[in-house]
Amino acid sequence: MTQFLTRRSALLGLGAAFTLGRASLALAAAPTQGRLVVILMRGALDGMAAVAPYGDPALAWLRAELVPGAVGTEGGMLDLGGFYGLHPAMSQAHALFQAGELLPVHAVAGHYRSRSHFEAQDFMESGADHRMTSGWLNRAVLAMAKPSGPEAALAVGMTTPLLMRGPAEIGSWAPPSFSRPDPDLYARIAAMNQADLVTGPAITEGMRDRGFSRTTLADVEKPKNAYAFPALAAMAGKLLAAPDGPRVAALELGGWDTHAAQMQRLAGPLGQLDAGLAALKANLGDAWQQTAVLVMTEFGRTARMNGTKGTDHGTGTVAFVAGGRVTGGRVLANWPGLGPDQLLEQRDLQPTMDLRSLAKGLLLSHLGLSPAALGSVFPDSEGAAPTTGLLRT
Repeated sequence: MTQFLTRRSALLGLGAAFTLGRASLALAAAPTQGRLVVILMRGALDGMAAVAPYGDPALAWLRAELVPGAVGTEGGMLDLGGFYGLHPAMSQAHALFQAGELLPVHAVAGHYRSRSHFEAQDFMESGADHRMTSGWLNRAVLAMAKPSGPEAALAVGMTTPLLMRGPAEIGSWAPPSFSRPDPDLYARIAAMNQADLVTGPAITEGMRDRGFSRTTLADVEKPKNAYAFPALAAMAGKLLAAPDGPRVAALELGGWDTHAAQMQRLAGPLGQLDAGLAALKANLGDAWQQTAVLVMTEFGRTARMNGTKGTDHGTGTVAFVAGGRVTGGRVLANWPGLGPDQLLEQRDLQPTMDLRSLAKGLLLSHLGLSPAALGSVFPDSEGAAPTTGLLRT
């Protein structure tokens, strides 16, 4: 069947594409002075690239070309205590580590063993072993006393992640800039479709009808600000810092699915995460001392480098906990090793901690949920005990 694409439909398609950004933000009110921020890294972060266990002799054998330069060299890893090194794109996060406000947690994974992005993200956000229509963070807000104000939650952006969906009421607000994307985004869409005999000419003509010049259409360089994440993190900080503002936030950042050319591709999203954490802290101001941040991804990536100098879907990875009261300046890990007989199914980093344990630890010690309430937030999770010692008392 032959399909025809008009200039009008091309423009409508462009309009739809603008709502599918790489970052979003949702916020919720809660009857507490403690703030909790959860950052979802969609696409599966390679934890051994973000926090490289350079002290394990098997690392170089498995993926020498994916390990950043040695600690102390120009552009090399940033030391995390003698065994682990932080990716050089995360210099501001390293400053948090040195200040005792960042805690990397290694060899961590969800309670599921799926390598499907969609299935794993559903389980990570629902916090259950089966599909649910609500997320564990929404249920955590519901488990606390109902906050004052007309709305229990506020979503900022075009989408609300499953993590924040559920019985707690959600309001919505989109910043005006979301309706006015940068011209370089149009240029990237045109470049991406240029080779297609149907969509290429239709999109190009549609953009010309909107007044775009040949120079703009020919500009295929990657823009400097490819992600909106730092701006949304800054907005989250401002809203959370307000005395009568929300107390719970969920942010999303994509770009982690590095099947090929990982060394070149990973620095961008890691740099955006780094800038976002710094912007969040700066805009929280004094409220940073009352804030805990949990950064997590749906699963890790293979221990071995693949044939295209990337990594494939794996299991164990790294998570981060940050904040003014976090017992940071160390790496929390029960390191399983990278030897052939130590890898999960001889291909993945063996997980030794459950993501739900980290989340439970923060909900219990930081937001004050009761042990009984944790059972409703994370159904059938008796085997995942809350992690203790994440925060200074």
